[in-house]
Amino acid sequence: MALTGLAIYKLLPKTNCKECGQATCLAFAMQLAAGKAGLEVCPHVSEEARETLSAASEPPIALVRIGSGPGALEVGSETVLFRHDKRFLHPTGIGIIVSDTLDGELLAARIGVVNRLSFDRLGQTYGVDLAAVRYECGDPERYLTAVREVAANTELNLALMCADPDAAARALELVGDRRPLLYAADAENYEAMTALARRYGLALAVRGRDLGELAALAEKVVKLGHKQLLLDSGARQPGRVLADQTQIRRSAVNKRFRPFGFPTVCVATGEDAVLDTAVYIGKYAAVVLLDTADPAEILPLVTWRLNVYTDPQKPIAIEAKVYEVGNPGPEAPVFLTTNFSLTYFCVMSDIEGARVPAFILPVDTDGTSVLTAWAAGKLTPEKIGNFLNESGIAGRVNHERLIIPGGLAVMSGKLQELTGWQILVGPRESSAIPGFLKQYWSQ
Repeated sequence: MALTGLAIYKLLPKTNCKECGQATCLAFAMQLAAGKAGLEVCPHVSEEARETLSAASEPPIALVRIGSGPGALEVGSETVLFRHDKRFLHPTGIGIIVSDTLDGELLAARIGVVNRLSFDRLGQTYGVDLAAVRYECGDPERYLTAVREVAANTELNLALMCADPDAAARALELVGDRRPLLYAADAENYEAMTALARRYGLALAVRGRDLGELAALAEKVVKLGHKQLLLDSGARQPGRVLADQTQIRRSAVNKRFRPFGFPTVCVATGEDAVLDTAVYIGKYAAVVLLDTADPAEILPLVTWRLNVYTDPQKPIAIEAKVYEVGNPGPEAPVFLTTNFSLTYFCVMSDIEGARVPAFILPVDTDGTSVLTAWAAGKLTPEKIGNFLNESGIAGRVNHERLIIPGGLAVMSGKLQELTGWQILVGPRESSAIPGFLKQYWSQ
């Protein structure tokens, strides 16, 4: 049972050193009790207290690793029900199901489609995380062939959707070193599947017919010595899955119910698989396995996942450096903006629409927009002047004219005085950039 904040406080050094990031040891104890801080940030805690407090400092949902190497998928370690309370740590892993009923060219084509499910958004690359080989045909040899082909032709993490311990054991002889997700242990096979998971150090999905059976199975597997688990309540109707996902998360976070202290896995199949997956991503699923590989359906899911798991207190930012639009020469215009991704990509898109090659200088404002940064003192004439000098843009153009957003007109005089550049006040909205260039810029 988790310790209360006061019980934890009695075991802390009570130095109020603030090195943990909290004002007092009592405040830190309350954070530990709520699962919002880790004991490792306290430099003065004794070994005896550390041992006693280890359970209290563990997150309510365990961290589980699928795969090996730098591309391994980590899920779990979540501490809150709502991301505005803190933030969600590990985005939902999306896995695409590959059936062993496919062979030859059809299997190769399916693998190729899965490998191409990668998308660029806001300057970063996102995609699916797993290729899940499903045992459907009932022929172990054919399943082995499918596993072998998938493993040889994709670098994605693997999942073995196989409830037959014998077939799973043979497949693991081929791919056990890649540490795939083993799906799934149930009431009939959990001992054999747990033994396989322990032998290869795998994440093991535990599937019940309802929440009661799931809790009992999770306890049995843990007693067998394996704690790298994912939970599947067995429900397939979206309404029931949503209710189960919520109950599991609340039981783990609010009540510290240990059998549910693991991330969850959901399976979405059929014509509504994409809609179902969107629901599961929004409500706590750590891994979703679905049977569509249509890029037009996967892209919205990847985008939705990005929205859910982006830290709401930390905007998406790009690197502060000189960017080129088109193939700008020494007479090209130079635009100033901030490094908030959305602002930058709006400016870039509208400059592209003007068909005028240009340079863009996004100042580092901790990922905040132009007016927000100006109001917070993160976008000052002095900071802009320093960035202008450090960026090296002066050596790439034969003029000294800088176009600033219309919202920064108030600082144009000071900025021109500090930098020596001629400051052109641009439009307040980037959509007006094409018209602005036609009227005010001539090369």
